[in-house]
Amino acid sequence: MEELVELHGASKRFDGREVLKGIDLSIPRGRVVGLLGKNGAGKTTLIKCLLGLFKLDAGTVSLFGEDVRNLSGATKERIGYVPQEIDLYSWMRVRQTIAYIAAFYSNWDDKLAEELVSKWELNPEDKVSSLSIGQVQKLALILALGHQPELLILDEPAASLDPAARRTFLSAVVEIASDANRTVLLSTHLTSDLERVASDVVLLKSGAVDYVGTMDELKDSIKSLRLTTERLLPKTLDVPGVLNCETRERHALLTVRGVTPELIHTLEADYDATVEVCDLNLEDIFVEVHRA
Repeated sequence: MEELVELHGASKRFDGREVLKGIDLSIPRGRVVGLLGKNGAGKTTLIKCLLGLFKLDAGTVSLFGEDVRNLSGATKERIGYVPQEIDLYSWMRVRQTIAYIAAFYSNWDDKLAEELVSKWELNPEDKVSSLSIGQVQKLALILALGHQPELLILDEPAASLDPAARRTFLSAVVEIASDANRTVLLSTHLTSDLERVASDVVLLKSGAVDYVGTMDELKDSIKSLRLTTERLLPKTLDVPGVLNCETRERHALLTVRGVTPELIHTLEADYDATVEVCDLNLEDIFVEVHRA
């Protein structure tokens, strides 16, 4: 499987503080990858490094097999990007902004851009300076989607969108990702959005990769366990992979990474207990991992 994004030993410092800590990461073609992490975990820095906007202090980054420091024009045409902070020409009208960006791409899809302008209720004659924050974000998304990039990189793209506009945006992402040749990297705090569209998850914690793999594998690996017994339980339970543990006399609630049938059987035997296994959604998993 072709790896569109590859980072090896990627490290970045700001003012002596290591923001990225030797990250190794590969993203294959045809995946929708959610990038998750708390504020300050290094998500935006990682994105800017893999686009060549920040220079690494150590390690390498390549896109489509090319070093990001020397991307060819043809490769740049295969990439779409929406930054966290959007900077457009305020004096231009919406239609002028779209036409200006379209001129840089040989494969610009006028029909798609027009459809998104209509769906997101943008007035082509409005000046950028008169747009709300949410409208500017919609316009930036159109500019990133208009050439139907093979690699679409989005840094908090839906933060200012209302629920209806977010659904339209997610539908556009799903449509783009339905092509097996396209790949999306989506950084967001909206875990419910990721659950709708992402096939894979990269979890950053303090500048390092805490998890990389499929969404299903992540949800299968981290579970909530409700333990009930007739015995008084100790304040803490020695359980492999435990992220959090709360006990109250004869009951315990644990969040465990790496739950297996063997682990459940061991808990039942060691504590003469019944164990109920409960699924967690992505938001629950995110909170539990960062509580640990």
